[in-house]
This record gives sequence, structure tokens and C-alpha cells, in this order.
Amino acid sequence: MNARRSLTDPWMLGPLPVPNRVLLAPLAGIGNWFVRLQAKRYGAGMAVSEMVSSHAIRHRNARTINEMLRIDPRERAGGPVSIQLFGEDPAVMREAAAHVAALGADAIDINMGCPVPKVRRTGAGAELLAEPDLAVALARGAVEGAGAALPVTVKLRSGLRAGERSGFTLAQRLVAEAGVAGIAFHPRSAAVHHKGTPDYALAAELVGCLPAPVIITGGLSDARSVHEAFELTGAAAVMLARGALGNPWLFQELLDGREGAPSPGEVLTELDWTMERAVEHLGEDRASRYLRKFYPWYVARLSLAPAQAKELQRALQSAPGLPDARRLLQDACGPLAAAA
Repeated sequence: MNARRSLTDPWMLGPLPVPNRVLLAPLAGIGNWFVRLQAKRYGAGMAVSEMVSSHAIRHRNARTINEMLRIDPRERAGGPVSIQLFGEDPAVMREAAAHVAALGADAIDINMGCPVPKVRRTGAGAELLAEPDLAVALARGAVEGAGAALPVTVKLRSGLRAGERSGFTLAQRLVAEAGVAGIAFHPRSAAVHHKGTPDYALAAELVGCLPAPVIITGGLSDARSVHEAFELTGAAAVMLARGALGNPWLFQELLDGREGAPSPGEVLTELDWTMERAVEHLGEDRASRYLRKFYPWYVARLSLAPAQAKELQRALQSAPGLPDARRLLQDACGPLAAAA
């Protein structure tokens, strides 16, 4: 049966049709509307937002409401948009889910996998693996707030520490007791963050017993690892995270049969598109600072000599404005882009 499955197949997440099985994962501090739009331009069937505080929504924090919850109409052309929420209070989560549903999100994801200490200290993220009753109540609140037409998923780790299966057990309760429509499963413990080999056998076990779609994530850094995890686990879909940073061509490779790395000219064109969208999102002054986290992902794909790449990275991090950054890129890469 698995041999007949394809990443290009459409599927259903509860009542929501999804056009293919390659999704963009929630990327904390990164997954805004234009990052999601970029993934859709290259074929992603669904994209999930960066994680958004349910408490910030309740208090109508301006940056949260106006920036982090922004859904651009251009995003919808490629497939559904899901907003990821985090928090530890079921009543607040219910309110936040209702607000997000009213904004026009197609789905809601609840973060129960973030291993970052400052998130866990609030009782949210992966800390909920230690409080399964609260986790179920939190997810039930989101389901109630979202309404029947809007599917709710939960992103989970396998456990807090290596060898634990608390996430596996909680996933079953979340579906049976809270009514979530699917589980995004990262089969590594919270303790290892992004290190070590994901336990795809555990993910396959979850797929075999869960009466809801399982979306596999973790360790999917290239096309080969994606195909292997998809086949090994039998998951309904795959979710690209760190492997897609500055690399939207990975979606093309998986869905359209693209072969070969992007040329320097393609990389520079895509980075320029990203810079333009960042200005559209934040204004030029803030965008010039915000983009400093993006430059390393693209410079690494420019086929520069190591010393030249290091110097370009350094210069971009201290560039006072976007015209300066563009000039640095042109000076370093102009001949490469022309040759391509």
C-alpha cells in the first residue's frame, strides 16, 4: 500500500482538503506570512505559522495581532494556512482559537513540543507532556474555540527525555478525548532539541494505532531523508522545518521532480524577493535588522569560497541598511550570478 502513496497526493485533515503531503512546519520567530507564502510558491500544500502566544492574543498585543497573526491573501492560492498557538490555560486557549478562527485561518495547531526553557517554564510547549490532563483540557479548549469547521492539530515530541513515550500516549488521548484532527509528531525527546536520530519506528507505531492523520517532522533536511521517513512511518504527510530555511527549492524537488541545487542567480533572486517582502511586512528600517537572521541561509547556497562566504556573512550582519546589503551581495556574487 505504501508503494502507491505519493507526496503529491491530496488528503483530508478532518474537514479540510490539503492539496499535497509536503507542509511547512511552524518556525519560531521566522514563520510569518511571507515565509509561508514562499513555501507555497514552491509547492507546499499547507504552511503553519510561527508559534503565537494565546495570552498575547487575549491581551490584544499590537505586534501579535498586526504582525504575527497576519494572513496575506496571496498565501491562500497554494493551500491552507494554519496558525500555531501556545499556552497553558484552557480558557485563554479557547478565546485565542476563536479569535484566530474569526481571522480566517484554515486550521489551528497547538504547540506541545517546544523544548526551549523559557517556553517550558511557563507550563507551555513540551512541558505539557508532564501534564497530560492539562494538555487534553488545553486542546479541548482550542477545539471548542475553533468550531466544528476548523480542524485543530497538536505538535508533539516523543517525550521529555530519551526513551520516554509520553508523547505517544498523549497523542492518543488528544484524539480520543479532545477531538483533535491530527498529530504532528517529532519523534525526538525535548531534551535533545534537534540532535540525534528521530525514532521513526515509534512514529510508525503511532501511525498504526491512531485514528487520525499523523504528520511526521524532525530530521527532514533533504529529499532523501523526507522520502525515507514518509515510507518508513506511513505518515499522512511530512512537515519541513530547518531543512527548508533559505531552501524553498526542497519543496520543488519533492513535489515537481526538480534536480540539482539552485544557481547563484536563483539564490540571489529569491533573497531579493525575501528582502522586498520583509520591507512590505516591517518597513525598511526594521526589515534591515530582521533579515540578518535570513542572510546565512542564502549565502551558504551561493557557491562562494569559504573565506569569501565568511567575509560576506560578517559584512551583511553589520550592513546599516538594505541598499548596503544589496551592494555587498552584488559585489560578492555578481560574476557568479552572471555566469549562471
